[in-house]
Amino acid sequence: MKIGIFTDSFRPYTSGVVRSIELFSREFCNHGHEVYIFGPDYPLLQPPKEEGVFRFISVPAPTMPDFALPIPISAQLGKTIKHIGLDIIHSHSPFLLGRMGARAARRYKLPLIFTFHTLYDQYVHYFPFPRQASKQFVQRVSRNFCNRCNQVIAPSQMIVSYLQRIGVKTSIVNIPTGVDLEEFTDLNPNWLEENYGVSPDEKVLLFVGRLGQEKNVNFLIKAFHTVQSSYPNCRLVMVGKGPQENALRKMTRELGIQDKVTFTGVLPRQKIVHCYASSDLFVFPSVTETQGLVIGEAKAAGLPVVAIRAFGPAEIVHHGEDGFLTDPSPSSFTTAILDLLENRELYDQMSKKAYNNVSFISSSHCAEKMLEVYQELIDQKAYAPRYRFFTG
Repeated sequence: MKIGIFTDSFRPYTSGVVRSIELFSREFCNHGHEVYIFGPDYPLLQPPKEEGVFRFISVPAPTMPDFALPIPISAQLGKTIKHIGLDIIHSHSPFLLGRMGARAARRYKLPLIFTFHTLYDQYVHYFPFPRQASKQFVQRVSRNFCNRCNQVIAPSQMIVSYLQRIGVKTSIVNIPTGVDLEEFTDLNPNWLEENYGVSPDEKVLLFVGRLGQEKNVNFLIKAFHTVQSSYPNCRLVMVGKGPQENALRKMTRELGIQDKVTFTGVLPRQKIVHCYASSDLFVFPSVTETQGLVIGEAKAAGLPVVAIRAFGPAEIVHHGEDGFLTDPSPSSFTTAILDLLENRELYDQMSKKAYNNVSFISSSHCAEKMLEVYQELIDQKAYAPRYRFFTG
């Protein structure tokens, strides 16, 4: 089948959404299908031209400069869709290009599927409007968009419940992105030591993600300060960048732990996997994740996980088996970390379980489930006749 993916973010931008699109697209192609990406351009980053990737003129987001806002205008879109002969359209955003894909699905009578990747109401601090009004607006937009699709994909069962709670009536299927297990072979357990001077005697706590308010990273810095005072021979490595990076660096200086916290910035995939392999524990304080892809990746490298019990992480971490799920209090979070640092037998048991459990969410298996959903919609000749452009 020929699959059209409409997204408001794509490489070289890095995010969980981009990673999900990359993994599913690769697996679809491995199964003999064709994938076409309709996404933003990044003029400052000058992404290379790729076959099957159609870029739209974009401008930097006013409150989030590293994120590009694609302009959903194209005189050639209809001709392109007809020429390709798309069988289905999969939107990965309820805004901009996501809506463009939805309009195209209606016009050309194609099935429309939407993956709800993001708790958009948890990102309203990036909006230049009052937060409560913005939160209500994005919930309404999300609900209305979902209800004009033929199928909605949720990456966790808790997100299924959330969507139903805000009024989504369209059928919802829980399909996580999964983990590319092939990436986690032939890893270098000394990579952080060789590239960032991490001492081989230190226990490394790893965080991978955007350094933004929604990731609750300031909570992690404070928690690490407490952990470090009780267990001095440890280090926090933070992979990623974001608008809070300077404030977080300042916080480490104020707490006197700047020499124990390493900021790597954004790293390519081939280096991130070595970060997992050369760490001891994965720590994840975010309470806004719909699935927590990085948690699955950490488990693929055999890392036990300490995460706050919320949405996606609550389903991918098996509490007491391959990690700990804590309440959002600093004491609960730090206690779980210290338990794993100080109890070698417990650590070894959870490390082994983490590696074993991740096999149940391989990217190949998840892609097969998605293809089944696609085929069912195509067989039904389903399309979204109720969809129209709307403002919320």
